Amino acid sequence: MADTKRDYYEVLGVDKNADEDTLKKAYRQLAKKYHPDMNPGDKDAEAKFKEASEAYAVLSDPEKRKQYDQFGHAAFDGSAGAGGFGGFDFSNMDMGDIFGDLFGDFFGGGRRSGGARGNGPMKGANLRVSVRISFLEAVFGVDKQLELNLKDECKTCHGTGAKPGSKPETCKKCGGKGQVVYTQQSFFGTIRNVQSCPDCHGKGTIIKDKCPDCGGTGYISGRKTIAVSIPAGIDNGQCVRIAGKGEPGVNGGERGDLLVEVQVTPHPIFQRQDQNIFSTVPVSFAVAALGGEVLIDTVDGKVAYEVKPGTQTDTRIRLKGKGVPSLRYRDVRGDHYVTLVVQTPDKLSKEAKDLLKQFDALTGDSLNAVKNASASTDSDDKKKKFWK
Repeated sequence: MADTKRDYYEVLGVDKNADEDTLKKAYRQLAKKYHPDMNPGDKDAEAKFKEASEAYAVLSDPEKRKQYDQFGHAAFDGSAGAGGFGGFDFSNMDMGDIFGDLFGDFFGGGRRSGGARGNGPMKGANLRVSVRISFLEAVFGVDKQLELNLKDECKTCHGTGAKPGSKPETCKKCGGKGQVVYTQQSFFGTIRNVQSCPDCHGKGTIIKDKCPDCGGTGYISGRKTIAVSIPAGIDNGQCVRIAGKGEPGVNGGERGDLLVEVQVTPHPIFQRQDQNIFSTVPVSFAVAALGGEVLIDTVDGKVAYEVKPGTQTDTRIRLKGKGVPSLRYRDVRGDHYVTLVVQTPDKLSKEAKDLLKQFDALTGDSLNAVKNASASTDSDDKKKKFWK
Protein backbone atom coordinates (compact mmCIF):
# COMPACT_ATOMS: atom_id res chain seq x y z
CA MET A 1 0.00 0.00 0.00
CA ALA A 2 2.95 2.32 0.60
CA ASP A 3 3.69 2.81 -3.09
CA THR A 4 0.09 3.94 -3.76
CA LYS A 5 0.33 6.92 -1.42
CA ARG A 6 1.36 10.37 -2.53
CA ASP A 7 4.37 12.03 -0.99
CA TYR A 8 3.33 13.84 2.21
CA TYR A 9 5.14 17.01 1.22
CA GLU A 10 3.34 16.93 -2.13
CA VAL A 11 0.00 16.42 -0.38
CA LEU A 12 0.48 19.59 1.72
CA GLY A 13 2.08 21.49 -1.16
CA VAL A 14 5.27 22.37 0.72
CA ASP A 15 8.94 21.64 0.19
CA LYS A 16 11.00 19.31 2.36
CA ASN A 17 12.56 22.20 4.28
CA ALA A 18 9.21 23.65 5.36
CA ASP A 19 9.11 24.79 8.98
CA GLU A 20 6.32 24.14 11.50
CA ASP A 21 4.42 27.35 10.73
CA THR A 22 4.47 26.63 7.00
CA LEU A 23 3.16 23.10 7.57
CA LYS A 24 0.38 24.34 9.82
CA LYS A 25 -0.64 27.08 7.38
CA ALA A 26 -0.74 24.63 4.46
CA TYR A 27 -2.80 22.14 6.45
CA ARG A 28 -5.25 24.83 7.62
CA GLN A 29 -6.00 25.73 3.99
CA LEU A 30 -6.54 22.13 2.95
CA ALA A 31 -8.61 21.33 6.04
CA LYS A 32 -10.89 24.28 5.41
CA LYS A 33 -11.30 23.29 1.77
CA TYR A 34 -11.93 19.55 2.19
CA HIS A 35 -13.39 19.09 5.67
CA PRO A 36 -16.52 16.85 5.58
CA ASP A 37 -18.56 19.47 7.45
CA MET A 38 -17.89 21.87 4.58
CA ASN A 39 -18.50 19.19 1.93
CA PRO A 40 -21.34 16.97 3.20
CA GLY A 41 -21.67 13.73 1.24
CA ASP A 42 -18.57 14.38 -0.87
CA LYS A 43 -16.48 11.21 -0.56
CA ASP A 44 -13.65 12.60 -2.67
CA ALA A 45 -13.32 15.65 -0.40
CA GLU A 46 -13.39 13.40 2.66
CA ALA A 47 -10.60 11.25 1.21
CA LYS A 48 -8.46 14.32 0.48
CA PHE A 49 -9.12 15.62 3.97
CA LYS A 50 -7.95 12.35 5.53
CA GLU A 51 -4.92 12.31 3.24
CA ALA A 52 -3.94 15.83 4.30
CA SER A 53 -4.56 14.98 7.96
CA GLU A 54 -2.34 11.92 7.68
CA ALA A 55 0.41 13.96 6.06
CA TYR A 56 0.22 16.65 8.71
CA ALA A 57 0.15 14.10 11.55
CA VAL A 58 3.49 12.73 10.35
CA LEU A 59 5.28 15.91 9.29
CA SER A 60 4.25 17.92 12.35
CA ASP A 61 5.86 15.34 14.65
CA PRO A 62 9.67 15.78 14.58
CA GLU A 63 10.39 12.10 15.26
CA LYS A 64 7.87 10.76 12.72
CA ARG A 65 9.08 13.30 10.17
CA LYS A 66 12.65 12.12 10.67
CA GLN A 67 11.57 8.51 10.06
CA TYR A 68 9.54 9.49 7.00
CA ASP A 69 12.41 11.47 5.50
CA GLN A 70 14.65 8.40 5.93
CA PHE A 71 12.33 5.54 4.98
CA GLY A 72 9.34 7.17 3.28
CA HIS A 73 5.94 5.48 3.72
CA ALA A 74 7.72 2.23 4.57
CA ALA A 75 8.49 3.73 7.98
CA PHE A 76 4.85 3.25 8.96
CA ASP A 77 3.59 0.22 7.04
CA GLY A 78 5.63 -2.30 9.04
CA SER A 79 8.34 -2.96 6.45
CA ALA A 80 10.78 -0.64 8.21
CA GLY A 81 10.08 -1.93 11.67
CA ALA A 82 7.43 0.61 12.63
CA GLY A 83 3.71 0.33 13.22
CA GLY A 84 1.10 1.35 10.66
CA PHE A 85 -0.45 4.79 10.39
CA GLY A 86 -3.50 3.59 12.25
CA GLY A 87 -1.37 3.35 15.35
CA PHE A 88 -0.57 7.07 15.41
CA ASP A 89 -1.57 8.92 18.59
CA PHE A 90 -3.55 11.95 17.48
CA SER A 91 -4.23 13.07 21.05
CA ASN A 92 -0.95 15.01 20.99
CA MET A 93 -2.01 17.03 17.96
CA ASP A 94 -3.36 20.50 18.73
CA MET A 95 -6.50 20.13 16.63
CA GLY A 96 -8.30 22.80 18.64
CA ASP A 97 -5.72 25.29 17.43
CA ILE A 98 -5.93 24.01 13.86
CA PHE A 99 -9.70 24.18 13.51
CA GLY A 100 -10.80 26.69 16.13
CA ASP A 101 -10.19 29.68 13.88
CA LEU A 102 -11.69 28.02 10.82
CA PHE A 103 -14.92 26.48 12.04
CA GLY A 104 -15.66 28.11 15.37
CA ASP A 105 -14.46 25.15 17.44
CA PHE A 106 -16.97 22.75 15.88
CA PHE A 107 -15.37 19.85 17.74
CA GLY A 108 -17.40 20.86 20.78
CA GLY A 109 -15.44 23.47 22.66
CA GLY A 110 -12.57 25.87 22.89
CA ARG A 111 -8.94 25.16 22.28
CA ARG A 112 -6.88 23.08 24.60
CA SER A 113 -4.88 26.12 25.65
CA GLY A 114 -6.36 29.60 25.86
CA GLY A 115 -9.86 28.52 24.79
CA ALA A 116 -11.39 29.00 28.24
CA ARG A 117 -10.41 31.65 30.71
CA GLY A 118 -11.14 29.66 33.85
CA ASN A 119 -11.74 31.49 37.11
CA GLY A 120 -9.05 34.14 36.74
CA PRO A 121 -9.81 37.87 36.78
CA MET A 122 -11.67 39.03 33.67
CA LYS A 123 -12.46 42.54 32.51
CA GLY A 124 -16.14 43.43 32.52
CA ALA A 125 -18.17 43.85 29.36
CA ASN A 126 -18.32 47.21 27.61
CA LEU A 127 -21.57 49.17 27.69
CA ARG A 128 -22.79 51.01 24.60
CA VAL A 129 -25.15 54.00 24.66
CA SER A 130 -25.96 56.73 22.15
CA VAL A 131 -26.32 60.49 22.42
CA ARG A 132 -27.78 62.91 19.87
CA ILE A 133 -26.07 66.24 19.24
CA SER A 134 -26.50 69.08 16.75
CA PHE A 135 -24.36 69.68 13.67
CA LEU A 136 -22.62 72.66 15.29
CA GLU A 137 -22.00 70.71 18.51
CA ALA A 138 -20.25 68.06 16.44
CA VAL A 139 -18.09 70.73 14.79
CA PHE A 140 -17.05 72.56 17.96
CA GLY A 141 -17.48 69.87 20.63
CA VAL A 142 -19.82 69.80 23.60
CA ASP A 143 -20.12 68.43 27.16
CA LYS A 144 -23.13 66.22 27.87
CA GLN A 145 -24.63 64.62 30.95
CA LEU A 146 -25.88 61.06 30.45
CA GLU A 147 -28.42 59.33 32.69
CA LEU A 148 -28.06 55.54 32.66
CA ASN A 149 -28.19 52.45 34.84
CA LEU A 150 -24.81 51.25 36.11
CA LYS A 151 -23.90 48.34 38.41
CA ASP A 152 -22.07 48.97 41.67
CA GLU A 153 -20.76 46.48 44.19
CA CYS A 154 -23.44 45.29 46.60
CA LYS A 155 -22.81 46.85 50.02
CA THR A 156 -24.49 43.97 51.83
CA CYS A 157 -22.26 41.14 50.54
CA HIS A 158 -19.36 43.32 49.34
CA GLY A 159 -19.51 41.75 45.90
CA THR A 160 -19.33 38.09 46.94
CA GLY A 161 -22.97 37.40 46.13
CA ALA A 162 -23.28 35.26 49.28
CA LYS A 163 -25.62 35.91 52.18
CA PRO A 164 -23.90 37.62 55.12
CA GLY A 165 -22.40 34.97 57.38
CA SER A 166 -21.85 32.54 54.50
CA LYS A 167 -19.41 32.33 51.62
CA PRO A 168 -19.21 30.80 48.14
CA GLU A 169 -18.29 27.11 48.01
CA THR A 170 -15.75 25.50 45.70
CA CYS A 171 -17.41 24.00 42.64
CA LYS A 172 -17.30 20.20 42.85
CA LYS A 173 -17.53 19.65 39.10
CA CYS A 174 -14.37 21.55 38.20
CA GLY A 175 -12.65 21.55 41.60
CA GLY A 176 -12.49 25.34 41.61
CA LYS A 177 -10.62 25.58 38.30
CA GLY A 178 -13.56 27.01 36.38
CA GLN A 179 -12.77 24.67 33.48
CA VAL A 180 -13.66 21.13 32.54
CA VAL A 181 -11.92 18.88 30.03
CA TYR A 182 -13.91 16.78 27.56
CA THR A 183 -12.55 14.11 25.26
CA GLN A 184 -14.09 13.33 21.90
CA GLN A 185 -13.42 10.56 19.42
CA SER A 186 -13.05 11.37 15.74
CA PHE A 187 -11.21 9.93 12.79
CA PHE A 188 -8.18 11.81 14.17
CA GLY A 189 -8.31 9.78 17.37
CA THR A 190 -8.98 11.31 20.80
CA ILE A 191 -9.31 15.10 20.91
CA ARG A 192 -9.24 16.99 24.20
CA ASN A 193 -11.33 20.14 24.52
CA VAL A 194 -11.40 22.61 27.39
CA GLN A 195 -14.66 24.40 28.21
CA SER A 196 -15.95 26.73 30.85
CA CYS A 197 -17.53 24.76 33.71
CA PRO A 198 -21.31 24.58 33.13
CA ASP A 199 -22.08 24.47 36.88
CA CYS A 200 -20.15 27.52 38.07
CA HIS A 201 -19.90 29.25 34.67
CA GLY A 202 -16.13 29.58 34.96
CA LYS A 203 -16.10 31.18 38.42
CA GLY A 204 -14.83 28.12 40.27
CA THR A 205 -17.30 28.71 43.10
CA ILE A 206 -21.02 28.17 43.65
CA ILE A 207 -23.22 30.32 45.87
CA LYS A 208 -25.82 28.29 47.78
CA ASP A 209 -27.03 31.00 50.15
CA LYS A 210 -27.49 34.04 47.95
CA CYS A 211 -27.42 37.61 49.18
CA PRO A 212 -31.02 38.85 49.59
CA ASP A 213 -30.21 42.31 48.24
CA CYS A 214 -28.37 41.43 45.01
CA GLY A 215 -29.73 37.92 44.44
CA GLY A 216 -26.25 36.43 44.32
CA THR A 217 -24.90 38.66 41.56
CA GLY A 218 -22.75 40.76 43.89
CA TYR A 219 -23.92 43.99 42.25
CA ILE A 220 -26.77 46.47 42.54
CA SER A 221 -28.00 48.54 39.58
CA GLY A 222 -28.58 52.23 40.12
CA ARG A 223 -29.26 55.37 38.11
CA LYS A 224 -26.08 57.35 37.51
CA THR A 225 -25.15 60.63 35.87
CA ILE A 226 -22.07 60.35 33.67
CA ALA A 227 -20.31 63.38 32.18
CA VAL A 228 -19.00 62.90 28.66
CA SER A 229 -16.85 65.38 26.78
CA ILE A 230 -17.49 65.10 23.04
CA PRO A 231 -14.48 66.41 21.11
CA ALA A 232 -14.66 68.97 18.32
CA GLY A 233 -14.76 67.39 14.86
CA ILE A 234 -16.51 64.15 15.81
CA ASP A 235 -18.62 62.64 13.03
CA ASN A 236 -21.90 60.80 12.97
CA GLY A 237 -21.55 57.20 14.19
CA GLN A 238 -18.20 57.67 15.94
CA CYS A 239 -17.76 56.74 19.60
CA VAL A 240 -16.31 58.33 22.69
CA ARG A 241 -14.79 55.81 25.11
CA ILE A 242 -15.03 56.39 28.86
CA ALA A 243 -12.75 53.95 30.65
CA GLY A 244 -14.01 52.03 33.68
CA LYS A 245 -17.70 52.93 33.34
CA GLY A 246 -18.89 49.65 31.82
CA GLU A 247 -19.96 46.35 33.43
CA PRO A 248 -18.10 45.20 36.58
CA GLY A 249 -15.28 42.71 36.11
CA VAL A 250 -15.41 39.05 37.10
CA ASN A 251 -13.32 37.57 39.91
CA GLY A 252 -11.66 40.87 40.69
CA GLY A 253 -11.21 41.97 37.09
CA GLU A 254 -11.42 45.64 36.12
CA ARG A 255 -14.62 47.22 34.88
CA GLY A 256 -15.36 47.45 31.20
CA ASP A 257 -15.66 50.73 29.31
CA LEU A 258 -18.59 52.90 28.33
CA LEU A 259 -18.84 53.53 24.58
CA VAL A 260 -20.90 56.61 23.72
CA GLU A 261 -22.01 56.56 20.08
CA VAL A 262 -22.65 60.01 18.66
CA GLN A 263 -25.64 60.65 16.40
CA VAL A 264 -25.47 64.02 14.63
CA THR A 265 -28.70 65.76 13.62
CA PRO A 266 -28.56 66.90 9.95
CA HIS A 267 -28.21 70.65 9.36
CA PRO A 268 -30.71 72.48 7.09
CA ILE A 269 -27.94 74.32 5.20
CA PHE A 270 -24.62 72.53 5.68
CA GLN A 271 -23.53 69.10 4.51
CA ARG A 272 -20.35 67.47 5.74
CA GLN A 273 -17.83 65.22 4.01
CA ASP A 274 -14.87 64.32 6.21
CA GLN A 275 -13.49 67.69 7.41
CA ASN A 276 -15.07 69.76 4.63
CA ILE A 277 -18.43 71.52 4.67
CA PHE A 278 -20.60 72.17 1.61
CA SER A 279 -23.48 74.60 1.07
CA THR A 280 -25.36 76.44 -1.66
CA VAL A 281 -25.91 80.22 -1.79
CA PRO A 282 -28.34 81.98 -4.15
CA VAL A 283 -27.02 84.96 -6.14
CA SER A 284 -29.22 87.47 -7.93
CA PHE A 285 -28.96 87.81 -11.68
CA ALA A 286 -27.74 91.40 -11.37
CA VAL A 287 -24.99 90.55 -8.85
CA ALA A 288 -23.84 87.61 -10.97
CA ALA A 289 -23.63 89.83 -14.04
CA LEU A 290 -22.24 93.00 -12.49
CA GLY A 291 -20.45 91.61 -9.44
CA GLY A 292 -21.13 92.51 -5.86
CA GLU A 293 -21.10 91.36 -2.28
CA VAL A 294 -23.06 88.43 -0.85
CA LEU A 295 -23.27 87.16 2.73
CA ILE A 296 -22.47 83.48 3.20
CA ASP A 297 -23.50 81.49 6.29
CA THR A 298 -20.65 79.48 7.82
CA VAL A 299 -20.29 77.57 11.09
CA ASP A 300 -18.34 80.60 12.35
CA GLY A 301 -21.07 83.09 11.37
CA LYS A 302 -21.73 85.16 8.26
CA VAL A 303 -18.87 85.90 5.90
CA ALA A 304 -18.91 88.64 3.21
CA TYR A 305 -17.75 87.47 -0.21
CA GLU A 306 -17.16 89.60 -3.32
CA VAL A 307 -18.73 87.95 -6.37
CA LYS A 308 -16.83 88.55 -9.60
CA PRO A 309 -18.67 90.12 -12.57
CA GLY A 310 -19.93 87.54 -15.05
CA THR A 311 -20.12 84.71 -12.50
CA GLN A 312 -21.99 81.72 -13.90
CA THR A 313 -24.39 79.53 -11.99
CA ASP A 314 -22.94 76.52 -10.13
CA THR A 315 -19.62 78.29 -9.68
CA ARG A 316 -17.88 76.79 -6.63
CA ILE A 317 -15.74 78.86 -4.29
CA ARG A 318 -13.62 77.79 -1.30
CA LEU A 319 -13.53 79.40 2.11
CA LYS A 320 -10.26 78.09 3.49
CA GLY A 321 -10.20 76.97 7.12
CA LYS A 322 -13.96 77.31 7.61
CA GLY A 323 -14.60 73.57 7.77
CA VAL A 324 -14.55 70.98 10.56
CA PRO A 325 -11.63 70.69 13.02
CA SER A 326 -9.47 67.58 12.88
CA LEU A 327 -9.90 65.08 15.72
CA ARG A 328 -6.18 64.37 15.65
CA TYR A 329 -4.79 67.89 15.12
CA ARG A 330 -6.85 70.53 16.92
CA ASP A 331 -5.33 73.45 15.03
CA VAL A 332 -6.19 71.96 11.62
CA ARG A 333 -9.56 72.61 10.00
CA GLY A 334 -11.10 71.62 6.71
CA ASP A 335 -12.56 74.05 4.15
CA HIS A 336 -16.05 75.27 3.33
CA TYR A 337 -17.06 74.89 -0.32
CA VAL A 338 -19.90 77.12 -1.53
CA THR A 339 -21.81 76.67 -4.77
CA LEU A 340 -23.16 79.95 -6.17
CA VAL A 341 -26.51 79.49 -7.90
CA VAL A 342 -27.73 82.35 -10.09
CA GLN A 343 -31.42 82.97 -9.46
CA THR A 344 -33.69 83.65 -12.42
CA PRO A 345 -36.69 85.77 -11.35
CA ASP A 346 -40.05 84.15 -12.11
CA LYS A 347 -42.33 87.06 -11.12
CA LEU A 348 -41.62 90.32 -12.91
CA SER A 349 -43.49 93.60 -13.12
CA LYS A 350 -44.26 95.16 -16.53
CA GLU A 351 -41.51 97.69 -15.97
CA ALA A 352 -38.98 94.95 -15.12
CA LYS A 353 -39.98 92.99 -18.20
CA ASP A 354 -39.52 96.08 -20.41
CA LEU A 355 -36.08 96.67 -18.94
CA LEU A 356 -35.08 93.03 -19.56
CA LYS A 357 -36.23 93.30 -23.15
CA GLN A 358 -34.07 96.37 -23.56
CA PHE A 359 -31.18 94.50 -21.97
CA ASP A 360 -31.73 91.56 -24.32
CA ALA A 361 -31.79 93.88 -27.29
CA LEU A 362 -28.51 95.44 -26.24
CA THR A 363 -26.73 92.14 -25.56
CA GLY A 364 -28.50 89.84 -28.01
CA ASP A 365 -26.26 90.58 -31.02
CA SER A 366 -23.08 89.87 -29.05
CA LEU A 367 -24.53 86.69 -27.61
CA ASN A 368 -25.66 85.53 -31.06
CA ALA A 369 -22.23 86.36 -32.47
CA VAL A 370 -20.59 84.16 -29.85
CA LYS A 371 -23.13 81.43 -30.54
CA ASN A 372 -22.64 81.62 -34.30
CA ALA A 373 -18.87 81.64 -33.92
CA SER A 374 -19.09 78.53 -31.77
CA ALA A 375 -21.36 76.81 -34.30
CA SER A 376 -18.98 77.74 -37.15
CA THR A 377 -16.04 76.28 -35.25
CA ASP A 378 -17.95 73.07 -34.61
CA SER A 379 -18.85 72.87 -38.30
CA ASP A 380 -15.22 73.36 -39.37
CA ASP A 381 -14.13 70.65 -36.95
CA LYS A 382 -16.68 68.23 -38.38
CA LYS A 383 -15.51 68.97 -41.94
CA LYS A 384 -11.90 68.33 -40.95
CA LYS A 385 -12.83 64.98 -39.41
CA PHE A 386 -14.91 64.04 -42.49
CA TRP A 387 -12.18 64.80 -45.03
CA LYS A 388 -9.30 63.60 -42.89
